[in-house]
Amino acid sequence: MARRKIVKIDEEKCNGCGQCVDACAEGAIEIIDGKARLVSETYCDGLGDCLGECPQGAITIEEREAELFNEAATKEHLEARAHRGEKMPCGCPGTMAKRIEREPAHTTHASMGSIPSELTNWPVQLRLVPSNAPYFRGADLLLAADCVPFALADFHSRFLRGKPLVIGCPKLDDAEYYVEKLADVLASSSVKSLTVVHMEVPCCSALTRIAEAAIERAGVDVPLRDATVSIEGQVIQEECIERQPSGKGG
Repeated sequence: MARRKIVKIDEEKCNGCGQCVDACAEGAIEIIDGKARLVSETYCDGLGDCLGECPQGAITIEEREAELFNEAATKEHLEARAHRGEKMPCGCPGTMAKRIEREPAHTTHASMGSIPSELTNWPVQLRLVPSNAPYFRGADLLLAADCVPFALADFHSRFLRGKPLVIGCPKLDDAEYYVEKLADVLASSSVKSLTVVHMEVPCCSALTRIAEAAIERAGVDVPLRDATVSIEGQVIQEECIERQPSGKGG
């Protein structure tokens, strides 16, 4: 530890826009639970490239006791993130993690005759969700293929109600990244169960294998349900997948 200049972030002023994340070449700042946070003192060189990028004036430089900037560790950190496919956490304000509060379904827009949404979290894309988002804790998690909500008319009422949602496409995206990201979610949030809903096309069934691999990698024993949707919009199969306990959990 030494007395040196280092970034200070005022979370009360921060609106999670993420402009500082893009400005920090060392990857020392990330958006976590909707706020910019310094992830490690060793990644911050204290030069303040992020200062001028904050529209809220939430970032300053202070002089205090802090771990020394470690160039080698910073390089490893950036390389590891690039290997996972994470150039930087998206800085768009629209990707800030948030819980959506819903009125009871029987009262929402009843007079208007519209069907209420059951979505209770944002974002939903597996690449964008924070692994430790509070809405995952102790939850029954739903993993759906991108196409499912378009094909299945009652997706919200049949599968989504009461569950946080993550979505992905096993054909177009990096399956190994999905396994690692989903494993992080399962390991850090004490998820109670995982339901996978995918289309009947062969490439989409890979989502189930991703879920199984993520459970194994996380070392948790999470009940896994699997549902298959036809391209005509019918649920053609629902089952519980029996798994051997991993033996890795604590």
